[in-house]
Amino acid sequence: MPPAENRTAPRLPSPSSPNPGSTHGGTDESADARAPLDGSPELLRAAFRRHPAGVAVITARGSRLAGFTATSLTSVSADPPLVSFGVGTASSSWPVIAEAEHVGVHLLGEHQRELAGIFARRGADRFAPPTRWREGPEGVPLLESVPVWLVCRVVARVPAGDHRVVVAQVVAGDPAGPGRPLVHHDGRYNALRD
Repeated sequence: MPPAENRTAPRLPSPSSPNPGSTHGGTDESADARAPLDGSPELLRAAFRRHPAGVAVITARGSRLAGFTATSLTSVSADPPLVSFGVGTASSSWPVIAEAEHVGVHLLGEHQRELAGIFARRGADRFAPPTRWREGPEGVPLLESVPVWLVCRVVARVPAGDHRVVVAQVVAGDPAGPGRPLVHHDGRYNALRD
């Protein structure tokens, strides 16, 4: 969600408008004139299905390997270099992420739809073949053939509803891997188009 200062205020009809139900002076009800829906998990999900997002996989090592697909990855700060992502506290990855000192952040390419699906699927053995990975800096599991990977040191875990927002500082990485970005939109993984 954009910060409050970046949201646009609802458009209201001007006092001289011939039809108070329309912002364009006609008689048809426009999308801007529809009654807003009450805030709910369903509204949030419906809204963000329409918001295209890059696809990342977050990995960590603890008593076991853990990883999950995330579309919540955000660049937070350039100096120091910080990123953030959300993780559900009910997810199978959370116990490992909750204790990890370092995480791997992988930006997936359009050639990796299957990999995104594996890391999104409940109960999957995410690090078994066909997943290809190696041990990277700080012992973090790194996925192979991704356009970008980063190793990050966790600096904060902020409670946010049924999730935690994890803030992590980039300590190593490679931004020059193969492929064009994978995008998630309307419940599907898509290739980025010009």
